[in-house]
Amino acid sequence: MTKIKVHDKYFEPFIDSKEIDNMLQHMAGKINLDFKGRVPLFLVILNGSFMVAADLLKKIKLECEVSFVKLASYVGTQSAETVRELIGFDENVKGKSIIIIEDIIDTGLTMERVLEQLKDMGAEEVKISTLFFKPAAFKKSFCIDYIGKKIPNSFIVGYGLDYDRRARNLPEIYKITDE
Repeated sequence: MTKIKVHDKYFEPFIDSKEIDNMLQHMAGKINLDFKGRVPLFLVILNGSFMVAADLLKKIKLECEVSFVKLASYVGTQSAETVRELIGFDENVKGKSIIIIEDIIDTGLTMERVLEQLKDMGAEEVKISTLFFKPAAFKKSFCIDYIGKKIPNSFIVGYGLDYDRRARNLPEIYKITDE
């Protein structure tokens, strides 16, 4: 892994693909134990979580359902402090156990909105899984059930995470540098 440039910003290697796979294996192991004998609905938050979901779900040994919503809350490298729903909920979640798959939780704004919607729609239980969590940026109080890794409050790209629509395809994670 070497330093890369995306648009006008430079990024340095941060987390390699082997570490990401280990984090996903650990998360899947906990989910498999917690939901043994049950049929959860995995709700994938797009766009960023597509790679996380694909690799995590390969490690899930449960009968399950999968659905997607598409939300946007970033402009460039900053949280927009608003959440736009681009593709909404199309599942009946009433009485179901939901496991949200997210790529990263920083401020918690996006997740708070999703949790409110699922509660209003009658979900029986909602658990949150995220590959990355930024405790220093977190502004909410909900519980995150499955965390791959806690990271500093730096802007990152790769493995589904983007900077102005680029770098999602990278198999590892890079963090922004001052250069």
